[in-house]
Amino acid sequence: MRRTQLAVMVAALMAALSQGRAQGAPYAPALASDRDAPPVPREFRGAWIATVDNIDWPSKPGLPVETQKAELVALLDHAARMHLNAVIFQVRTAADAMYKSPYEPWSVYLTGQNGRAPVPAWDPLSFAVAEAHRRGLELHAWFNPYRARYRGDRGTLSRQHVSRTMASVVKRYGPYLWMDPGEPSVRAHTTKVILDVVRRYDIDGVHIDDYFYPYPERDRRGREIPFPDNASWSRYQRGGGRLDRDAWRRQNVDILVQALYREIKVAKPWVKFGVSPFGIWRPGYPESVRGLDAWDALYADSRRWLQEGWLDYFAPQLYWAVGAAQQSYPELLEWWASENRRGRHLWPGNGTYKVTNQGAVRWPATELIEQIVLTRDQPGAGGNVHYNMSALVRGTDKLTDRLALGPYSGAAMVPASPWLSPVSPQAPDVSLSRAPGRLSMTITAADHTAATAPRWWLVRARYGDGWRARLLDASMKVVPVPAGAAGDLPDFVVVNAVDRAGVESPAVRVIAGSG
Repeated sequence: MRRTQLAVMVAALMAALSQGRAQGAPYAPALASDRDAPPVPREFRGAWIATVDNIDWPSKPGLPVETQKAELVALLDHAARMHLNAVIFQVRTAADAMYKSPYEPWSVYLTGQNGRAPVPAWDPLSFAVAEAHRRGLELHAWFNPYRARYRGDRGTLSRQHVSRTMASVVKRYGPYLWMDPGEPSVRAHTTKVILDVVRRYDIDGVHIDDYFYPYPERDRRGREIPFPDNASWSRYQRGGGRLDRDAWRRQNVDILVQALYREIKVAKPWVKFGVSPFGIWRPGYPESVRGLDAWDALYADSRRWLQEGWLDYFAPQLYWAVGAAQQSYPELLEWWASENRRGRHLWPGNGTYKVTNQGAVRWPATELIEQIVLTRDQPGAGGNVHYNMSALVRGTDKLTDRLALGPYSGAAMVPASPWLSPVSPQAPDVSLSRAPGRLSMTITAADHTAATAPRWWLVRARYGDGWRARLLDASMKVVPVPAGAAGDLPDFVVVNAVDRAGVESPAVRVIAGSG
């Protein structure tokens, strides 16, 4: 789409929002002949909830448990009000845990001390999963695979911490501690930690970020500090390895990514695996792009992971403006779409935190709106992930209102991953209960396997002003049918089961009447 056309579209959208015309609109008009409910739009609308350094949650370490819970619920409520449909919740920031782990200590960012359990006892990940699903949100557990200690953390590390239990493979690098990706024991430990969460928690996805080998650090003289992996590199050479050092490092990261995808699918085939690498694969791809060479600096051959299909969704961090001369958002997005040969989900990450009134870089809200419009216009792209949740809560330049009333004015479902659902779910059993001025339904899942178990009930109801949709946790058995904007009850309801891969069952149609 040409920039001038896009500018006109964005300006028109802003004018409509200022008059409030988009608020509360149904997702489709109602026709008297409708017996098949119009499909609900499919678009990933996610946000990262960062826990490292208390960026998003909790607001500071060591808060009372009830305060921590209330803050997390407030974030999820905000996501639901904005018609987001997923949150990516950071559960491992630096070989620690925002959940009860048998392998790693409690996070300092939760309780104020590495290894100290919360009192009274609670499990933030279990709580977040349940509360997210209650609001129709997917929850993806976000892991940092190699970082062992974040900059600025000066507290005592637990005896359970990897720097104590596997000291020989943990290296100091600048202000960080880092697990050496060249050590097989490191890859095995990270895989074990992630699979433990996959098996014990009802998460919808596993997510790893852009920190593979660390971003380059420099000493006081400005010289780049080499990553201290001489021991693992020498062992590789003694074992007959023939790759050069850079290629060997890339292979180490490839091994982890491929193994995670494979092992997650063995444990729970429906759990999605996603990666959010640095947004530039290499300078010159596409031709106009300049910037950090992640292939050379982070040893992340992210294009290969996408081309090989070692993931279910790909969220490159495209944290640059539409008009950036050397990192153009639409040019990078188009290039990544062209590399997506296996048709995996492409959900770019957006620098929503730049919509702010502080710092050197300050985007207006229209920049972010324009990026969403461009993503929708790009064949092969299916949504956006916002960094970070605090930026959406802060809502500088009326960003939150503009999203909620504009591009996110109606509900959308996470795009289906049919390669994860070889057998479609069966239609549920639905019965309707009437009372004066009220309707409710009892919904029961048909026979199913673990892979085809419903995650959601998709309930679409036809009101006088149009079709409205709700996505409800399939653990709900009795579902009230709310009145519409004019106080009217629907005359027709359509119910589908939606499995964990986002695949819909055949529809069950219920004539509700005016009751």
